[in-house]
This record gives sequence, structure tokens and C-alpha cells, in this order.
Amino acid sequence: MLSKFDYVKPQTLSEALNYLEQNASTRILAGGTDLMIILHRNVETPEHILDIKGILETKLLEYKKNEGLFIGASVTVNQVAESKSILEKYPALVQAANSLASYQLRNRATVVGNICNASPGADLAGPLMVYDAKILIASVKGTRIVDINSFFLGVKKTVLKASELVIGVFLPDVSDGDNSTFLKQTRLKGHDLGIVGVTARMTADKKIRLAMSAVSTTPIRLYQLEETLSSQPLTSELAVMAGKEVRNIIKPISDVRSSADYRYHVSEVLVKRALQHLSSMGGE
Repeated sequence: MLSKFDYVKPQTLSEALNYLEQNASTRILAGGTDLMIILHRNVETPEHILDIKGILETKLLEYKKNEGLFIGASVTVNQVAESKSILEKYPALVQAANSLASYQLRNRATVVGNICNASPGADLAGPLMVYDAKILIASVKGTRIVDINSFFLGVKKTVLKASELVIGVFLPDVSDGDNSTFLKQTRLKGHDLGIVGVTARMTADKKIRLAMSAVSTTPIRLYQLEETLSSQPLTSELAVMAGKEVRNIIKPISDVRSSADYRYHVSEVLVKRALQHLSSMGGE
């Protein structure tokens, strides 16, 4: 049984921010795919639910050449998954979006909700991280921009304050020749959280970006390994080396979905495959 709460659906950003400022025990509702489970199980009993789907700024999904891509906080995962322009510019993001849960859930789940939930296994975190996404955060005191690589603090923890609302995320534009890929291992195809997720990107100037999920307390960027890979031509042999090296970087746990040992194994395999894919696309 759901606990009692006040439900509000503001139509303007200022109305929403004022409500957040005045009501500390408030949870944000966009897609609701995580929140409704929490409420049904009484894991949390917030006094207020703030539905942001009526706010114009959160509905924006727009790509501008030479600027980049903006994804509002109410934009669903399927809106991103079905966008041809996003697939062309940010392929790993579309691949990750298509891998998330089921088609029906993707019609409700939002990209921003996936990262604000701050699960270590968040599918969309890795692609956003390798594209150096910026998170636009607002409160009655103004707006601030946070690099997604600094957004996660721990399991279910972010830099967001109780009075703050994420308006959306912004991905800088990419040059022609930029490519990326997303790979995920699960117990079942669809309807399951990832055991390991890997996102690899090669920029137009042959720099490697690498991120992983479900192998630490937060999604992570592998900065030092990126530097090593970017300092020389990407070959199949280098991809094999990177797969082995990643074992020294990650800190997976054993849980109901996988043992830590299996996560180590899968991480090595997926990193190797992702980098070999980029190599075949023009890395050598």
C-alpha cells in the first residue's frame, strides 16, 4: 500500500523550484519506473511528489550542429533510442538506450532518471560519461552545471541537493569520424540489469574514452587506461592488453546477479571486444 503524499504537477520551472525550496521531503516524478517501485515497497515515504512532465524545459530534445545535444529531464529513453540523428552522432548512447529493460518501460523511463537514480549499473551513465556530458541543475538560487564524471558520489548518491532539480543533460557536438560502442552482459536479454556494461569511444583525432558500469560503487571512467590507449595506434593486440589491464582497475562485488569473479572475466572480454570494434572502424 502506498503511503500518503501530496502530488503536484507544476507547469513552470519557477513554480517547481519554489515548491522544492519549501518542501524538503519531496521526490521527483518523471518516468516513475524506479520511484513507483520504491513507493509500493515503502522503501521511502516522501511527503510530496513533484511531477515535472508539465515543465516545458524538461521536454526539450534537440541537436544543434556545432553545439551539441540537449536531453531534457522528461525525455524518455525511447525518444533517444529511436532518434536517427542521435544514432549518427552518439551511437553508444542509442545502443545503451535500446538495451535498457523492455520497450514498454523505455516508453516511460527517462534518460535523466536513469542517472539520477545513481545505480552503479546505470546503463546510460557510461555513454554520457565518454561524451563528457554536462548536467544542468536548477534551484531558486540559480543554475549550475556539473560534469557527469563528478555527478556520482556512491550507491544511490549524487551531488544533487534536496532543493535542486535536474533540467537536462547536454552532450557537446562530435566531429566527423567520431565513433563509439556500448556492450552489456546480462543474465537475460532485456528486463534485467547489466552484470557489466562497457562504453568505448574513439574521437576523430583517435583519442580513446572508456567507461564502465556495475563494476564499482558508481559508474566509472578509466582515465589512466584511456591515456595509455590514446598514446599509440589502437590495434587488436592493444585491445587484448586493455582487457587484461582493466582487472587491476575495477572493484566488482558479488550479488544476486553475478559473482565478482564472473564480473572480472566479463569485463576483460567486453573491454577487449569494444576496443577491437573501434579498431576495425578505423583505429589502426
